[in-house]
Amino acid sequence: MTYRGHVQSGVVVFDGPQTPPEGATVEVAVLSSDEKRPLRDMLLEFAGTIDGLPSDMAAQHDHYIHGRPKR
Repeated sequence: MTYRGHVQSGVVVFDGPQTPPEGATVEVAVLSSDEKRPLRDMLLEFAGTIDGLPSDMAAQHDHYIHGRPKR
């Protein structure tokens, strides 16, 4: 079973009425971080990493992706 919660003053506080039984062994996985990076910065990590694209891909992406006529 999965329980959701948040950290408050260094302690995991469960959201909602259901909690694990007392003494249960649990594993905590951080699903998100307080450190928010702009989407632009995250996407720039992938810039230039794909080989074999047409040289005019950026300008003509509608043609290559959606089949529209080239501009």
